Amino acid sequence: MSSRIPWRVRAGTATLAALAGVGAFAAPGSASTASPPGAGRQPVSYHGYRVEVPADWQVVDLAENPRACLRFDRPAVYLGEPAEQSDCPAHLVGRTAGIVVEPLTARSAGQATAATARTPRGKATAPTAVSSNDTIQIAVEDAGVLVTAAHTPATEHLVRDVLASAALTPDARRTELPRAAQRLDAAPLAATGPQPGGYLGKGFDTCAAPSQAAMNAWQAGSPYSAVGVYISGSFRACAQPNLTASWVTGRTGNGWRLIPIDVGRQAPCTSFSLKMSADPATARSQGVTAAAAALTAAANLGIPAGSAVYSDIEGYASTASCKAAVLSYLSGWTERLHSGGYLSGFYSSASSGVKDAASEYGNSAYTRVDHIFYGWWNGAADANTGSYVPSTYWAGHQRIHQYAGNVTESYGGYSINIDRDYLDVGTGTPSASDCAETNLDFTAYPTVQNGSAGDQVKAAQCLLEAAGHDPGTPDGAFGPATTTATQDFQSGTGLTADGVIGPRTWTALLSHGTAPTVQSGSTGEAVTRLQRALTAALGRTVAVDGAFGPDTDQAVRDYQSSRALTADGIVGSGTWGALQSGR
Repeated sequence: MSSRIPWRVRAGTATLAALAGVGAFAAPGSASTASPPGAGRQPVSYHGYRVEVPADWQVVDLAENPRACLRFDRPAVYLGEPAEQSDCPAHLVGRTAGIVVEPLTARSAGQATAATARTPRGKATAPTAVSSNDTIQIAVEDAGVLVTAAHTPATEHLVRDVLASAALTPDARRTELPRAAQRLDAAPLAATGPQPGGYLGKGFDTCAAPSQAAMNAWQAGSPYSAVGVYISGSFRACAQPNLTASWVTGRTGNGWRLIPIDVGRQAPCTSFSLKMSADPATARSQGVTAAAAALTAAANLGIPAGSAVYSDIEGYASTASCKAAVLSYLSGWTERLHSGGYLSGFYSSASSGVKDAASEYGNSAYTRVDHIFYGWWNGAADANTGSYVPSTYWAGHQRIHQYAGNVTESYGGYSINIDRDYLDVGTGTPSASDCAETNLDFTAYPTVQNGSAGDQVKAAQCLLEAAGHDPGTPDGAFGPATTTATQDFQSGTGLTADGVIGPRTWTALLSHGTAPTVQSGSTGEAVTRLQRALTAALGRTVAVDGAFGPDTDQAVRDYQSSRALTADGIVGSGTWGALQSGR
């Protein structure tokens, strides 16, 4: 999708003086640009902060272009205080690189997080600035500006080079980053509950979260009560100057429901510049990484556990290998969100990504997402999926239908370009939070079956749920629903579908998930899963601590020897494959 944005570069007297060879800087609060003395660069100054950006970047003075959309799908630097983002195309996806330099105010300070760097006194650079969600944010207090730099993995070096060129000009005036003055007993900023929660009705999504004033006007005059917001992802095209914890608290407190969206790596069979790997194991790991970043973003915004976060994977021309990569990515995405107590959602076109997910609905090789959010622009405000998804799939209030796109609507004097959505969502879906604190670490995994009860049964129910099979409420009671879920898992894994969870089924359940190569010295969640699975497979206790030490190394070698695998202590695809098939 495209939109015509008025790109105008301000060239005031300061710029003309610089072109004439006279040293001059923009007055505080104004912007200036000049041709660089060296090839390929142009210096840009704002508010006493000067940086050199590539010569082909657009430079947008927001004082002269107050309606300009802060978009990163084409390289640009934006100078000044952002206003309404009403000119942003709703369905804009993609990122190159871009920088926003705005005054430090109480409003802009709301964007700051624990990852925001602060420059030392007398400096305009922060060498230790970290990238969070492919965004680097620096408070340059000696110039009184907040610098937000967006990039992709491929353009991070370019953005860091630009930030490293920063300097203070004589016009710099110090303004400290405002700190919120909260009482110790004040409630933290947070949404009113899990998002979107239980809701049946219309909503909309748009590239940039609208301002508080626009949301208030739309609440009074529009048919919508839910809004999609892009909270995270390396491929978000729009800046989010309004999206803060305060915004989330205020909007949900007024009755709005939020649809949290992450837009990251895209299908490998597309032309997008940021794609997931075509290798399923790598794609799965990339999904885990994306979900971890989304969990951090949700926490920073006060979006609580129990909420659903939707991975935006745009439409693609499906092939078998492309589908395997997408569903593997979504498996890692779902497993990581579940481990954090969140539900997983998936946005795509009904005819590609969502259709692919439906075609593997019962395949235990993939972890099923909790909600689908599908683009089918048929104009019907309903939760019908037509021939793309059987009506019995995701039928428990687990659907959002994007039924129209790229339409501009106006209420209360505020026009916004939106996609129209219809939500049929609820809190009755299998809740990841039911299993968030469930103990999975035991010194032994005894056989359990219909009629069994206890902590090991609840652990098995949670493992079945994480693998995409519904065992009913994870209550520690092994009943008919758990038996059916076990049989479905066993069938998909190639095990005897008897509904009894013995050593082989335990081994397959406990090892289910991503399959990165781990060996002596490795740490993390994959090692934890390995140690649990080895305990079940070998029938002896392997300490579960997430650290691949000598005891784990010996257990791996013993397992490999007993299964006719190369006994090298390295857990690669062969060893993971044996574990995940219950050998």
